[in-house]
Amino acid sequence: MARLRTGMSALLFACTISPAGAQTLQATIDAGRASAPVTRYEYGMFIEPIGGLVARTLWAEMLDDRKFYYPVVPAARDVPPPPNAEGRPGVAYRKWRPIGGDDAVTMDTHDPYVGTQSPSVALDAKTPRGLSQDGIGIAKGKRYVGSLWLNGDAGARVQVRLAWGQGRGDGETVALPALAPGWQRVTFAFTPQADSTDARFEITGTGSGRFRMAAVSLMPEDNIDGWRADTTALARTLNSGFWRLPGGNFLSDWDWHEAVGPRDKRPPMFDHAWSAMQTNDQGMDEWMTLAKLVGVEPYVTVNAGLGDANSAAEEVEYLNGPATSEWGAKRAANGHPAPYGVRFWNIGNEPYGWWQIGRTTLDYFMMKHNEFARAMRAKDPGIVLIGSGAMPDQMHPKGTKENPTLASIQHKFGTDEDWTGGLFAKAWGNFAGVSEHWYDRAEQRPDAPADAELLEYVRSPSNQVRMKAEEWKIYEQRFPALRRDKIFLSMDEYAYFGPPTLKNALAYSMVLQEMLRHTDFLTMSAFTTGASTMDITPTASTLNATGMVFKLYGAHFGAGTVPIALDGNVPQPDPKYVVGYSHPQVKAGSATWPLDMIAALSADGRTLKIAIVNATVKPQTVAIALQGVRTRGAGRRWLLTGASLAAENKVGAAPGVTIGEARVPALGRSLTVPAIATAVYEFPVVR
Repeated sequence: MARLRTGMSALLFACTISPAGAQTLQATIDAGRASAPVTRYEYGMFIEPIGGLVARTLWAEMLDDRKFYYPVVPAARDVPPPPNAEGRPGVAYRKWRPIGGDDAVTMDTHDPYVGTQSPSVALDAKTPRGLSQDGIGIAKGKRYVGSLWLNGDAGARVQVRLAWGQGRGDGETVALPALAPGWQRVTFAFTPQADSTDARFEITGTGSGRFRMAAVSLMPEDNIDGWRADTTALARTLNSGFWRLPGGNFLSDWDWHEAVGPRDKRPPMFDHAWSAMQTNDQGMDEWMTLAKLVGVEPYVTVNAGLGDANSAAEEVEYLNGPATSEWGAKRAANGHPAPYGVRFWNIGNEPYGWWQIGRTTLDYFMMKHNEFARAMRAKDPGIVLIGSGAMPDQMHPKGTKENPTLASIQHKFGTDEDWTGGLFAKAWGNFAGVSEHWYDRAEQRPDAPADAELLEYVRSPSNQVRMKAEEWKIYEQRFPALRRDKIFLSMDEYAYFGPPTLKNALAYSMVLQEMLRHTDFLTMSAFTTGASTMDITPTASTLNATGMVFKLYGAHFGAGTVPIALDGNVPQPDPKYVVGYSHPQVKAGSATWPLDMIAALSADGRTLKIAIVNATVKPQTVAIALQGVRTRGAGRRWLLTGASLAAENKVGAAPGVTIGEARVPALGRSLTVPAIATAVYEFPVVR
């Protein structure tokens, strides 16, 4: 552990694990070498509106393209969105389709209520004409509320319908009030009599003349200012501390000014980063509401791609300024008189990346960073600024895949391939912390022995954390003021691509344990994404296997917990399967291979905590010896496991990955750690 402190009495814990053919394994826990306490920001989350990611998970709106950014045409006339900068296909949404003929709907650009166009329908006296959208998920007996802006002739008779089947009785129709000159908002509600994953919402009219529509909405009645009640309640159980929002690539061409004020009047925009339309329904006020619902601090990233320092300063004033300030007054006018008091602010998102809108050179971005910092602090001197860094292992040309070692990246330090070092050299004093992002993906190795492949799979993403920690030590040597000024590292985007199974949960357990070894400087982290901790359908949700990991560690290794040293006699082996995706060549984990172990004391020093990841297919028996400390009485064990490595948690099915709590005998001479499991033990300490 980095910069371990002394002053606590030593606690020795020796254990023996005897896998077949392996040497006796011994581990020593030393409470005399303690790291900085865990902060409340250790288990944060990151969220970004990537296409429909937010709209289909946390946001309650059930209709796609509710402001009619796209024309209403038959499917044969659809024009797919272009690929984004990374070559990913554009995001396709459920589309509105005409009713009453392919040309029943035209797009009128004259006096639209919102955006650049409104659907216009020429009426027939008897045949309903209008539009519909299908593919909507609804639950029997649940009440759904909606609204719609209309404009048309007095002879128009308009109705809305929610259909959950093909029969005449398989739906509910609501007649809307008679139209009057100008735009008017009407409301309606439905209570479906059956479940459906393919319900259809229709807006049609008969009569004479024309009618136009805009900003239609349909949400569950129990939504909370537009957010889903079920998924936000689940997110609250993750012990996150903070959420980074609405960060990500999306941010670099998003103008936050267009996403405040009345939601129906905010124009939709096209996000070129993901090649996707966004309705702008989630603006800064909505993001602040989400943070409150989830029970976390918001961490805001400002647009330093196409955005400028003045826009960022106005955003600070909108969120933190008094109601007497220019932008604080606008916030108050939008229904939020009290400042939000956002503490953490990130300048830019991955500005070093070739995929990033507004990407610049290192030298130029350092000028931008310093100017942003000056302008933002002028609005609120108390904010904590986090610079957008990238260590040398992260930096390589487009299309290049490498398996970096500390030796192979040495020549990059202090060059244009070292954005973190660039901040330290050219922006000192204008940040309190530095962000770092990483993503990993396992290689497919059918030729590898199953047990070796499992251990390699589970350890792989934690090597990303260890590499950043090793590079940080190099920075501490090059820039001694890092320790003096207590500059911190914020690992505020990371993920291990793969299905949320028990196998991945074991990997994330090791990731969190590796982070807990470096609490002296790694004080914040944010998993990509907060919604990825859940299995979510249009009508229900549950924590998935990944979410269970965060729930476990957040509950038992949360704020104030003091990690203590754990040494062993069997170091982790060198990585074996490194071809393909970029895997750092370091050795994460404790020296207790094939297990990974951490230890800690509770904030009050009354409880010894031991976490063990057993990514093997056999139980492991651990023999224990304590020296210099005594535990008293029985302990508790929380076991995260499942019937197989493929176990997962899905809506509507019995959970495959669970956390079971059980009483265990007083800490004696042995513990048995079950196979394919993460176990957390707690024992009371004699004071």
